[in-house]
Amino acid sequence: MAHIIVVGNEKGGAGKSTVSMHVASALSRMGHKVSALDLDLRQRTFSRYVENRNEFCAAANLTLPSPDVHELPEIDANALKPGENIYDHRLSAAVAALEPDNDFILIDCPGSHTRLSQVAHSLADTLITPLNDSFVDFDLLARIDATGDKIKGPSVYSEMVWNARQLRAQAGLQPIDWIVVRNRMGAQRMVNKEKMERAIEMLASRIGFRIAPGFNERVIFRELFPRGLTLLDLKDIGVKQLNISNIAARQELRDLMKALKLPGVSIDF
Repeated sequence: MAHIIVVGNEKGGAGKSTVSMHVASALSRMGHKVSALDLDLRQRTFSRYVENRNEFCAAANLTLPSPDVHELPEIDANALKPGENIYDHRLSAAVAALEPDNDFILIDCPGSHTRLSQVAHSLADTLITPLNDSFVDFDLLARIDATGDKIKGPSVYSEMVWNARQLRAQAGLQPIDWIVVRNRMGAQRMVNKEKMERAIEMLASRIGFRIAPGFNERVIFRELFPRGLTLLDLKDIGVKQLNISNIAARQELRDLMKALKLPGVSIDF
């Protein structure tokens, strides 16, 4: 049965699609069969990323390891029972169709609260939550006092994850392995960065998630999207020598993949 990875955060601009594409492509490159679902039915950033990749490969006559992106199937609303939600059925039908033939199913959620996102979280074996290194973004996980040293209580997204965990427990499923990925961290040791580190560590022990390093703010990520490329593709497209920033970014991806501890995955890049 496929291992389901959900990438979620209700705040936009946290780097969900970048993380999704790099994780999915890295798994594909390591020989795993990966399918993906983009639940942001309006912006479709992850889907556009893969479309850009396919177009670039076709134009350059290249074959790069890639996830297969699938659309949610249409469901006849007349076949639903009273009280049933059509989005629940569309997502469950998509996952059921993909599970037998894939090692991993990656689900990229929108940067907002939707019914699809809520249901997807309850399906997650691994939940990845990219979080910008800012107290503005931290507020999505928990309310904190003015000093930044005391957690006042969980916020809306943490409560949704808790509800998803309860649903899985009631269904007799394994607990969600929740990983909060710190994105866009500055290279320098600054007071805000140190406060964020302490706050996330406090919250991790309180509500139960692991912390993983993410991607620093780098121009390379903005440059890769139009071609649908990832850090692991640079040598394949003829980049003979990576610059220092690209080497550092590649190591960040390696560190992230190791921290996820996905089943059956051996990091070989």
